[in-house]
Amino acid sequence: MNGEASVAFVRTARDGSAEPIARSVPLERPIALEFNGIGYAVMMATPCDLHDFAVGFALSERLVSHRDEIVDVECHTTEQGEIVRVTLSADRAPALFERVRHRTSDSSCGLCGIENLEQALRPLPPVPAQPPIPAEAIFRALAELRDHQPLNRSTGAVHAAARCSQDGQILAVREDVGRHNAFDKVIGAMARAGAAWDGGFALLSSRCSYELVEKAALSGCATLVTISAATDLAIARANECGLTLVVLARPDAILTVSV
Repeated sequence: MNGEASVAFVRTARDGSAEPIARSVPLERPIALEFNGIGYAVMMATPCDLHDFAVGFALSERLVSHRDEIVDVECHTTEQGEIVRVTLSADRAPALFERVRHRTSDSSCGLCGIENLEQALRPLPPVPAQPPIPAEAIFRALAELRDHQPLNRSTGAVHAAARCSQDGQILAVREDVGRHNAFDKVIGAMARAGAAWDGGFALLSSRCSYELVEKAALSGCATLVTISAATDLAIARANECGLTLVVLARPDAILTVSV
């Protein structure tokens, strides 16, 4: 799939004149993710780059610790949406079952609720130490990002996640209606290609929530740049693992969170 569809609209101007137009809109479908035959999650996402999405999702959920623990990925299209069936290596089964148990446990009692909260904010690994990213590199990536967003250029309604080199060159981009999905797709694409951040940084066309900080840290990314603001929990989680957080990255200025 190319990720978009043409839809008929009626354009009404301020003076009352109206005309029919066609405009592209992004596809949004339920994506059912299965791991070793277990229905794990249904995500609303743009149904392209689903192999990358599955790999990145498995890494971000800590179902696997590296790409080699994913044996196979199969994507199936149905009338209701997409089914992505992922086979993990046998030694990952205990981690999968434990994660499923926490996702489905009854949190009606106090102890269960506390246990689930602890699972939601599990410790993050420290990110690799690296030299600071020069400001001019971030401004370069910001200026070039739009040229790497064909789906957003035609629809104006999707997020992008980019892998950038230390000097601001954009190396890979994935798009999706969900900012988390776009980042998972980039992480998955990197894992499949055997690529690392290598002193570079991630650039996201969104606000920064704590989940995005966690995805960055778990993928070994030491610097995360987002176009919009960050939440307090995102900042706290970044400080915990040593991740450099740059927010409200705009063509005229950036904000780097002070440690």
